[in-house]
Amino acid sequence: QVQVVESGGGLVQAGGSLRLSCAASGRAFMIYAMGWFRQAPGEEREFVAAITWSGGNTYYADFVKGRFAISRDNAKNTVYLQMNSLKPEDTGVYYCAQDRFPRGGTRSRPVDYDYWGQGTQVTVSS
Repeated sequence: QVQVVESGGGLVQAGGSLRLSCAASGRAFMIYAMGWFRQAPGEEREFVAAITWSGGNTYYADFVKGRFAISRDNAKNTVYLQMNSLKPEDTGVYYCAQDRFPRGGTRSRPVDYDYWGQGTQVTVSS
Protein backbone atom coordinates (compact mmCIF):
# COMPACT_ATOMS: atom_id res chain seq x y z
CA GLN A 1 0.00 0.00 0.00
CA VAL A 2 1.31 3.41 -0.97
CA GLN A 3 1.74 5.97 1.78
CA VAL A 4 2.49 9.63 1.25
CA VAL A 5 3.39 11.77 4.25
CA GLU A 6 4.07 15.51 4.21
CA SER A 7 5.90 17.49 6.87
CA GLY A 8 7.46 20.89 7.38
CA GLY A 9 4.47 23.20 7.47
CA GLY A 10 4.05 25.91 10.05
CA LEU A 11 3.54 29.59 10.76
CA VAL A 12 5.87 32.08 9.11
CA GLN A 13 5.89 35.82 8.56
CA ALA A 14 5.49 37.29 5.10
CA GLY A 15 8.81 37.24 3.30
CA GLY A 16 9.97 34.18 5.18
CA SER A 17 10.76 30.66 4.01
CA LEU A 18 9.68 27.11 4.67
CA ARG A 19 10.74 23.76 3.27
CA LEU A 20 8.15 21.07 2.94
CA SER A 21 9.10 17.41 2.71
CA CYS A 22 7.12 14.50 1.37
CA ALA A 23 8.06 10.87 1.89
CA ALA A 24 6.41 8.20 -0.21
CA SER A 25 6.56 4.45 0.22
CA GLY A 26 4.86 1.36 -1.14
CA ARG A 27 5.87 1.42 -4.78
CA ALA A 28 8.96 2.35 -6.74
CA PHE A 29 9.25 6.03 -5.86
CA MET A 30 11.98 6.69 -8.38
CA ILE A 31 9.81 6.00 -11.42
CA TYR A 32 6.88 8.26 -10.50
CA ALA A 33 6.51 11.97 -10.99
CA MET A 34 5.45 13.89 -7.90
CA GLY A 35 3.40 17.00 -7.42
CA TRP A 36 2.51 19.59 -4.81
CA PHE A 37 -0.93 21.14 -4.54
CA ARG A 38 -2.51 23.49 -2.06
CA GLN A 39 -5.95 24.34 -0.85
CA ALA A 40 -7.06 27.50 0.93
CA PRO A 41 -10.26 27.57 3.01
CA GLY A 42 -13.29 27.72 0.75
CA GLU A 43 -11.18 27.30 -2.36
CA GLU A 44 -10.54 24.43 -4.72
CA ARG A 45 -7.31 22.51 -4.61
CA GLU A 46 -4.78 24.09 -6.96
CA PHE A 47 -1.57 22.97 -8.56
CA VAL A 48 1.69 24.35 -7.21
CA ALA A 49 4.60 22.39 -8.68
CA ALA A 50 5.57 19.04 -10.18
CA ILE A 51 8.76 17.15 -10.89
CA THR A 52 9.42 14.25 -13.24
CA TRP A 53 10.46 10.83 -11.97
CA SER A 54 14.10 11.53 -12.81
CA GLY A 55 14.05 15.05 -11.44
CA GLY A 56 15.14 16.35 -14.81
CA ASN A 57 12.10 18.49 -15.44
CA THR A 58 10.00 20.69 -13.21
CA TYR A 59 6.83 22.67 -13.75
CA TYR A 60 5.38 25.49 -11.66
CA ALA A 61 2.20 27.42 -11.34
CA ASP A 62 2.73 31.00 -12.44
CA PHE A 63 2.07 32.39 -8.99
CA VAL A 64 5.06 30.56 -7.46
CA LYS A 65 7.62 30.90 -10.24
CA GLY A 66 10.83 32.37 -8.93
CA ARG A 67 9.81 31.82 -5.31
CA PHE A 68 9.29 28.08 -4.91
CA ALA A 69 11.52 25.20 -5.95
CA ILE A 70 10.63 21.52 -6.14
CA SER A 71 13.30 18.86 -5.89
CA ARG A 72 13.59 15.18 -5.09
CA ASP A 73 16.01 12.71 -3.59
CA ASN A 74 15.21 9.29 -4.98
CA ALA A 75 17.63 7.62 -2.59
CA LYS A 76 15.47 8.90 0.28
CA ASN A 77 12.10 8.48 -1.46
CA THR A 78 11.46 12.11 -0.70
CA VAL A 79 10.34 15.19 -2.60
CA TYR A 80 10.79 18.72 -1.32
CA LEU A 81 9.19 22.09 -1.83
CA GLN A 82 11.39 25.03 -0.90
CA MET A 83 9.19 28.08 -0.45
CA ASN A 84 10.80 31.52 -0.31
CA SER A 85 9.39 35.05 -0.22
CA LEU A 86 6.17 33.72 1.20
CA LYS A 87 3.03 35.83 0.97
CA PRO A 88 -0.17 35.72 3.04
CA GLU A 89 -1.97 34.40 -0.04
CA ASP A 90 0.26 31.31 0.09
CA THR A 91 -1.60 30.23 3.21
CA GLY A 92 -3.31 26.88 2.92
CA VAL A 93 -2.97 23.15 3.32
CA TYR A 94 -0.23 21.80 1.10
CA TYR A 95 -0.61 18.32 -0.32
CA CYS A 96 1.91 16.03 -1.93
CA ALA A 97 0.77 13.50 -4.49
CA GLN A 98 2.21 10.73 -6.63
CA ASP A 99 1.50 10.48 -10.34
CA ARG A 100 -0.95 7.85 -11.43
CA PHE A 101 1.36 6.37 -14.09
CA PRO A 102 5.07 5.54 -14.00
CA ARG A 103 7.60 7.62 -15.91
CA GLY A 104 5.07 10.30 -16.64
CA GLY A 105 5.68 13.96 -17.25
CA THR A 106 4.85 16.92 -15.08
CA ARG A 107 1.09 17.15 -14.70
CA SER A 108 -1.04 19.83 -13.09
CA ARG A 109 -4.46 18.20 -12.72
CA PRO A 110 -5.35 16.54 -9.41
CA VAL A 111 -6.99 13.69 -11.35
CA ASP A 112 -3.56 12.73 -12.72
CA TYR A 113 -2.39 11.77 -9.23
CA ASP A 114 -3.67 8.77 -7.36
CA TYR A 115 -1.97 8.79 -3.97
CA TRP A 116 -2.14 11.80 -1.69
CA GLY A 117 -0.81 12.75 1.67
CA GLN A 118 -2.88 14.11 4.50
CA GLY A 119 -1.58 17.64 3.98
CA THR A 120 0.48 20.06 6.02
CA GLN A 121 -0.72 23.51 7.05
CA VAL A 122 1.20 26.56 5.94
CA THR A 123 0.19 29.88 7.44
CA VAL A 124 1.82 33.13 6.35
CA SER A 125 1.13 36.13 8.52
CA SER A 126 1.25 39.70 7.23
